[in-house]
Amino acid sequence: MEAILDATDLFPAEILPDMLDDFLGNREDGDLWLTCERDGAVIGFCYAVPEPMAEGTWNMLAIAVLPDCQGTGAGTLLAGHLEEALRSGEEEARILIADTSGTDAFARTRDFYRCNGYTEEARIRDFWGAGDDKVVFWKSLV
Repeated sequence: MEAILDATDLFPAEILPDMLDDFLGNREDGDLWLTCERDGAVIGFCYAVPEPMAEGTWNMLAIAVLPDCQGTGAGTLLAGHLEEALRSGEEEARILIADTSGTDAFARTRDFYRCNGYTEEARIRDFWGAGDDKVVFWKSLV
């Protein structure tokens, strides 16, 4: 998964071990990790957490696919499996949100969310840095 992070610049790969340690060591937190494999190798993953101050709201904190595997449907498969897991889980998930960047470098990411039924719900100017808006996508799970 570190190779996916390095190839996609989603977030620094060095924070992945801490994220996974918490997930693997604290199964009570409800976080959800999914991976997509091809020929036994991980080519993509997604990670979602329940929002602590909201009822039935989940946040997809990460979804990434190796660049040479993008456009093959792996991301759509991951998002679909995540949504189904949330719908069928004990958590009574109602909505799923996903944050991304408003820069040109993330235009394909925003298109991905739109093509998968997410609606651009909010935009916070200069959130990630000067000229880098936070774009919040929303999808109903009911």
